[in-house]
Amino acid sequence: MSIEKTSTPAEDQANDNPAAAAGAATPVDPRLLVREQGFAGYLGEFKRKMKAGDLGSIPVVVGLLIIWAIFTSLNSNFLTAGNFSDMAVAMVGTGMIAVGIVFVLLLGEIDLSVGSVSGVAGATFAVLSVTHGMNEWLALLLAVLTGTVAGAVHGFFFARIGVPAFAVTLAGLLFWQGFMLQILGSNGTINLDSEGVVVKMTSYFFSDVAAAYGLAIVVTAGYFLTSFFDNRRRAAAGVPSRPLNEIIVRTVLLAILAFVVAIVFNQYKGLPLAVVIFLAFLLLTDFVLRRTAYGRMIFALGGSVEASRRAGINVELVRISVFAIAGGFAALGGLFVASKIAAANQGAGTGEFLMNVIAAAVIGGTSLFGGRGRTWNALLGVMVIVSIQYGLALEGVGSPVQYMITGGVLLATVVIDAVTRKTQKTAGRA
Repeated sequence: MSIEKTSTPAEDQANDNPAAAAGAATPVDPRLLVREQGFAGYLGEFKRKMKAGDLGSIPVVVGLLIIWAIFTSLNSNFLTAGNFSDMAVAMVGTGMIAVGIVFVLLLGEIDLSVGSVSGVAGATFAVLSVTHGMNEWLALLLAVLTGTVAGAVHGFFFARIGVPAFAVTLAGLLFWQGFMLQILGSNGTINLDSEGVVVKMTSYFFSDVAAAYGLAIVVTAGYFLTSFFDNRRRAAAGVPSRPLNEIIVRTVLLAILAFVVAIVFNQYKGLPLAVVIFLAFLLLTDFVLRRTAYGRMIFALGGSVEASRRAGINVELVRISVFAIAGGFAALGGLFVASKIAAANQGAGTGEFLMNVIAAAVIGGTSLFGGRGRTWNALLGVMVIVSIQYGLALEGVGSPVQYMITGGVLLATVVIDAVTRKTQKTAGRA
């Protein structure tokens, strides 16, 4: 007994026209087609994003340029090579911690403990290396590990026990601050070796002009090659990609920016080691978030926890790991802060420091609602924060006014984020 198989009209059409069938089987998001339309397509996409409230980093970049223009008009020393280099080094400590905060914010959560954890890391390194004479590299590793474990503990209580992240990390803020005071002892300050590893992280400069120019060349060439071969892979897979002339224009713009910064650094002491380390971590974390399955899981959790769980994502493990990452970066940032002042003291991670770290991540463009942001947002945000601080300091403006201005900038950023989210919902994109 045989059964005759009948075909549907759609199958008959596919058999008659295989090319059409292949096209029908692989629909392409129309928004991706802008890459094949060149600059006209991107102009249309830009207009569409503006209408939908998807502003990206544009407000931050424009705001930063305005801040620089204002302070330069008030004081010609603001953008001198020396002041620019000092700002670049000063922003690394806060920026490192802000990178960890970006990971937490992508989950739609907050970590209030990073300031205290950074202080603990600096104190741990000082006690181990100075008081007990431990090898500095080993002490540095243990200090970072201390911060990572502290973050993992916070993540455990949040992910496994179900305690809100706000409450857990608030408790952590108090606990780790007390722990820092305890290990520093009655003196409260431990001076670091001025020729040691940690102090060199902010005091060392590559004085050879070839270092800054070489880094500019590496960054530019790396961007071009990455974009070029990524486009080749997309083309081979039949996915729309950027036209070559656009890649060239983007590379030229990046090269101009990179070499201008290199020229400014070389007019002072040279390329700061702290900036090189910071850029390396930014590239690494950006790769993790954008190019790995782990990064996609973080974004998925920020979008919908329940949907992520149903998709098979280990929600608890990802949450614990994210808080561990935040703790690790808090420790790194704390070591850079200790390096800048060549000491570990009781004031580390206290006062407005925590607020500046969170503000840097949010001002840079990371959404407080989760699911949107990049680690490069930490760089933009901390540039805004440090520029305001240094600009007002040059004008002799006191801390009260600095707090008010920073608070106003943060409020404006959060308002923009909220309005953007609301506009995107109206446009059906969120």
